[in-house]
Amino acid sequence: MKHFTSVSQFTKQEIFTLLEMAEALKENPLPFSTQLFAANLFFESSTRTKMSFTVAERKLGMEVLDFHQDSSSVTKGETLYDTAKTFEAIGADMLVIRHESDDWIQELQHGISIPILNAGAGKAEHPTQCMLDLLTIYQEFGSFQNLNVTIVGDIKHSRVAKSNADSLQRLGARVFFSAAEGFVDHALPYPYISIDEAVQTSDVVMLLRIQHERHRDEGKFTNYLERYGLTKEREQQMLPHAIIMHPAPVNRGVEIDASLVECNRSRIFKQMNNGVYIRMALIKKILGEWGKLNEVTSEKRQKAIINI
Repeated sequence: MKHFTSVSQFTKQEIFTLLEMAEALKENPLPFSTQLFAANLFFESSTRTKMSFTVAERKLGMEVLDFHQDSSSVTKGETLYDTAKTFEAIGADMLVIRHESDDWIQELQHGISIPILNAGAGKAEHPTQCMLDLLTIYQEFGSFQNLNVTIVGDIKHSRVAKSNADSLQRLGARVFFSAAEGFVDHALPYPYISIDEAVQTSDVVMLLRIQHERHRDEGKFTNYLERYGLTKEREQQMLPHAIIMHPAPVNRGVEIDASLVECNRSRIFKQMNNGVYIRMALIKKILGEWGKLNEVTSEKRQKAIINI
């Protein structure tokens, strides 16, 4: 593996191995014994993903090279490629990148000689979000086989929907979409059902944020919660064991009633917590494959790493 760009590049066994590794890292982070530098290049606003990567990197003992687009040479016309090459030249061992372009990965993957982790590519992919969602579902059910998972919301503009749907189906889940008119993506081969059918039949109801920044017609959100979102009345129709998920940030009172964000069914903040550990696992995997980890300092440490 050269760079981590999509969950689709992993086999099913590799996915399960990473999920187990993330669980193990909660108990024993095993920080690296050698100095390594991580550069987090976020060209789009982010709280959860950026800070989650930062915490993951620091738990692993990495030095974090932060980046702020507005005070960088990007304002002088520097390209994404040249920004990435700059951080590589000054000593970064790894790049974590989020960019508004759907295909920025193609621009970099053949010219950068340090590992890149995809932290979000336009509307195309959000693989680390997908992995933390898989971890959350795996913790809950212990399997994906025959689970009914409905992804609800702005499917057309969601990189989360695209990454999650493919991976969940590969792992044995039955994936459905539910969306308002105008939010449907006909290019994705998954059946659409109503929100009312979704809450009555799904083991997992995965809500998506309405991406106001990608829409000009705000009128389409009139009465959105009552027509297409998760209201308190709909939550009461969910299966007894069913859970609520959301990649956040949450538009409270839009895609979900505000009182449900932290209800007993909600796993929204658990997802955020899981994000730290799955990103630690991914960092360990990719740096290990690049031969950047020289961390075996004792027999005890070596056994611990092998067990992970």
